[in-house]
Amino acid sequence: MPLRDEILEQPAVLAKLLANQRGKLEEIAGAVGRPEAIFIAARGTSDNAARYAKYIWGGRNRIPVSLAAPSLFSVYHTPPKLDGLLVVGISQSGESPDLLAVIKEGNLQGCRTLAITNDLSSPLAGEADHVIDITAGPELSIAATKTYTAQLAAIAMLSAAWQNDDRAMDQISRIPDLISQVLELERDISRYASRYRYMDQCVVLGRGFNYATAYEWSLKMKELAYVVAQPYSSADFLHGPIAVISSGFPVFAIAPKGKVFQELSGLIKRLKDNHQADLFLISDSNVLLRLGDCPVRLPGGIPEWLSPLVTIVPAQLLSYHLTVVKGFDPDSPRGLKKVTRTQ
Repeated sequence: MPLRDEILEQPAVLAKLLANQRGKLEEIAGAVGRPEAIFIAARGTSDNAARYAKYIWGGRNRIPVSLAAPSLFSVYHTPPKLDGLLVVGISQSGESPDLLAVIKEGNLQGCRTLAITNDLSSPLAGEADHVIDITAGPELSIAATKTYTAQLAAIAMLSAAWQNDDRAMDQISRIPDLISQVLELERDISRYASRYRYMDQCVVLGRGFNYATAYEWSLKMKELAYVVAQPYSSADFLHGPIAVISSGFPVFAIAPKGKVFQELSGLIKRLKDNHQADLFLISDSNVLLRLGDCPVRLPGGIPEWLSPLVTIVPAQLLSYHLTVVKGFDPDSPRGLKKVTRTQ
């Protein structure tokens, strides 16, 4: 099936991106310079890549990052002032008119513009001053997988290029091998999927860099398995939504070691001990994984800032196998097309 094939392709896709695009990314970083602030337009899976960029470029490069409201440009025709911003469009296809409207307005206002896309012939690529080609190759499945991790890798590589940080680039170069290790867990993950055959709602928790992972995982379960999966920052979850958790309620959590690990692990322990939640856990902590009804062990030594490139892979596999055990076609999700054009 194309979807599963494309999940399995991800190590090769990222290795190709690293081999072929590092020089181009360093060239773009030099041409753009260090922007005062960044304004990103994206939709769907690419919007989750933009959430990752908000943490990477904000935290590692100390650049303020905001996400666009594209309808202000394409529908209301009342765009905000973009003076001095780097305006970025992230889109697998580069065809959505509302995203193109943001880039066009950025050009009209004299901003530098950048497209991150899988199609160099797309309208978005044609409009932007600079283009990062994620070189993922044709993505036949409707649900985006390899284009998502390629977008994340391009965002991480641009961050490293802005810092002229060879060590960070070396860390990124290890990601294909780490993903390959996670793909070896597919048999266990497919077995876990049967546990959730009749699930129709759940919550997905992440924080920090993996806030984006929570959103992308929930999107995959919605569009493929038709599960009402609600994503939350673990911090936001404590401000009310935790009240929905009762015995057996499914909670999917991404909790690799890092700055937010203690807070997340405390919440997960509370959900197990006090609420008797059903826990699907992705982590590299042996202690935390003991709490999981369905534990997925990550390889050790993943830098926190790059962990979303790895943590999303077991989430993709779970979403795929859950769709299959529910009796749905993962390559033909209802009501969806590969390219979505919103005004």
